[in-house]
Amino acid sequence: MSAHDRKPEVTAFFDEETNTASYVVRDPATNVAAIVDSVLNFDPSSGRTGKHSADQMITHVRDHDLTVDWILETHVHADHLSAAPYLQKELGGKLGIGKHIIDVQEIFGKVFNAGTEFERDGRQFDALFDDGDEFHLGSIPVRTIHTPGHTPACMTFVIGDAAFVGDTLFMPDFGTARTDFPGGSAAELYRSVQKLFELPDETRVFLCHDYKAPGRDAFAWETTIGEERRNNIQIRAGVGEDEFVAMRNARDATLAMPRLIIPSVQVNMRAGNLPAAEDNGVRYLKVPVDTL
Repeated sequence: MSAHDRKPEVTAFFDEETNTASYVVRDPATNVAAIVDSVLNFDPSSGRTGKHSADQMITHVRDHDLTVDWILETHVHADHLSAAPYLQKELGGKLGIGKHIIDVQEIFGKVFNAGTEFERDGRQFDALFDDGDEFHLGSIPVRTIHTPGHTPACMTFVIGDAAFVGDTLFMPDFGTARTDFPGGSAAELYRSVQKLFELPDETRVFLCHDYKAPGRDAFAWETTIGEERRNNIQIRAGVGEDEFVAMRNARDATLAMPRLIIPSVQVNMRAGNLPAAEDNGVRYLKVPVDTL
C-alpha cells in the first residue's frame, strides 16, 4: 500500500471569529492523532484569552479515546493565537513546525524588540521540520513540503492522502494567501504552489482559512489538488509566474492588516506562549507604532 493510499480521518473545527479551520487527524488503524493549526481565543479589547475553541478539540480527542502524538503548526499565524501549549498540557504530544521558524523569529524578534531573553533558534518547539522530512502518524506516513511565500516558515504536511497547506492556498474560488508580511514573497508562493500541484489530483487539501468567496453562502475548507490546479482563480494551471506575481502584489497593496496580527505574531513566534510576566506579575504584548 502506497503512502497516498493511507487515508486519515480528518475532523475540522471552524472558528468563525478568525475564519480559521483547525483539524484533528486520526489514524484509524491505531487511534493515534495529530492536531493541526489550533486556535486560542483572544479578545484584543480586554486582553483576555479563552479556551472554548481548543476545548472542543480536547473533548473530541477524549470522547474518541485518541492518543495525540503531534501538535503541528503550518506556520506562524498572523490572524489567530495558537492554543498549542494548552493542548500539549492537556493531551500531550510533540509540537512541530518548519525549521524556518528561526527566520520568522529573527524578523519579528526585531520588530517587537523582544530582547535577548527571547531565543531565536526555534527551541520553543519540540521538532523543526525540513523540506522532505518524513515521520509517521501511527501507521500513516507523513511527508513535509516547505511551501514559503506567505511566510518563510510555511510547511505543508502530507499525511497519507491529505495535505494540510496552511495559508498557501485557499478554496479555488478565493485564490491564494497574501505575501506582503515581512519575509513574504509572491514569487516564492508561486513556486511553492507548483510543488503542491505535483501531488496526485485526488489528494485531499485542507485549508487553514476560508472567507466565503463572493456568491458562496457557506464556509468551506476542503478541496483537492486537482480542483486547485484546474480551477483556482489566481494560480490554476497555465497562469505564469510573472502574471501571478503582478496580480498578487497589486492585490496585497489593497489589504488591511489582520485584526489580530500584533498579538498573534508575538505569541505564535513563542510557540503559543505569552511573553514572560513583568515585575508586577502581569504579561504584556507590545504595539509597535508606525512600523507594521
